[in-house]
Amino acid sequence: MTDPNVRSTPSRTGRLKLVLIMLVFLAPIVAAGLLTLSGWQPQGKGNGQPIVPQRSLADVRVDVDGKPWAWRDSEPRLTLVALPGPGCAAECVKTLALMRNARIVLNRNADRLRLLYIGPEPTATDAATVMRDYKVGTDPANAFDAFRPTGPDSVAAVLVESNATALAWYPAGFDPNGLRKDLQKVIR
Repeated sequence: MTDPNVRSTPSRTGRLKLVLIMLVFLAPIVAAGLLTLSGWQPQGKGNGQPIVPQRSLADVRVDVDGKPWAWRDSEPRLTLVALPGPGCAAECVKTLALMRNARIVLNRNADRLRLLYIGPEPTATDAATVMRDYKVGTDPANAFDAFRPTGPDSVAAVLVESNATALAWYPAGFDPNGLRKDLQKVIR
């Protein structure tokens, strides 16, 4: 028979296993807390330049077809604002086409991104084909002038969150493939 005063080995190993399982789940929480307290924050590697400080565009009026642009849409959708430099011609239209293609690559999520072009319409011969996918607007208060390129035949872009917060700026000469990768990360 077994003596009730003698502890069995299986209960000790059971407790030890329970403590080890608890430590496995607790260790990442403790590590995250220590990293946060030390001031470390993960930095995502986006291709656009972050807009710091972040700003809301909710009060910025952009007119499209005589009506104000609704930054906050009926459903959550991001807006990619294309800002042409002076004399948007062949190179500018080429970049606009690549921006449009980045939207098309989103497949079933393509409707979660709106394309907005703010400025005078392009003068290139094939511009009409590209511009069909863009809403063309004006910025009466010149709120986007800080992001607009100054070089001729160029275009910059600003990615705006569905809550009207400007997220990232893609200055003239940006890589459209980098924009496509960023859009695929943000829109799922």
